[in-house]
Amino acid sequence: MATTSAGLLLYRRTATADGGGGFEVLLAHMGGPFWARKDAGAWTIPKGELEDGEVPHGAALREAAEELGVVLPEPPVPDVDLGEVRQRSGKRVLAWAREAPPGVDLTDVRSNLVEVEWPPRSGRRVQVPEIDRAAWFAPDDARRVIVSAQAELVDRLAAHLAADPAADPAAD
Repeated sequence: MATTSAGLLLYRRTATADGGGGFEVLLAHMGGPFWARKDAGAWTIPKGELEDGEVPHGAALREAAEELGVVLPEPPVPDVDLGEVRQRSGKRVLAWAREAPPGVDLTDVRSNLVEVEWPPRSGRRVQVPEIDRAAWFAPDDARRVIVSAQAELVDRLAAHLAADPAADPAAD
């Protein structure tokens, strides 16, 4: 049976060279020796599996806090429901987007640890950070490095921001 994860795609507004508005998304690089030298396909939204009986949006917030090492304040507007994507492995990912709060450093990751078998099939267990770093990406760059199925989440956020004039930084 495929697992279900919930995640939060944080974004921040940026100005473009033509004076218009743009945005960047915060992605997390998966931790551990398997991902250490990988870039394309090794970045993800902060996400994790749902616990028994957990509300998906609550799980997304919990996972973002665990993986980034910060508690995010309540936003002034509701998070944007980005829906579901299905990864190649069959895993369902439910996602929401939230504008990052000003003044919170989201790139100084203090992720929780997970236990993995390394090297594979060795029987040896090691603890590694679930994510080893986070960075801001323009949408085109994000689509290049994110897990392929999750690129759709960046597209959905871009469509939402384009359709909502109040979300356009140029309208401020």
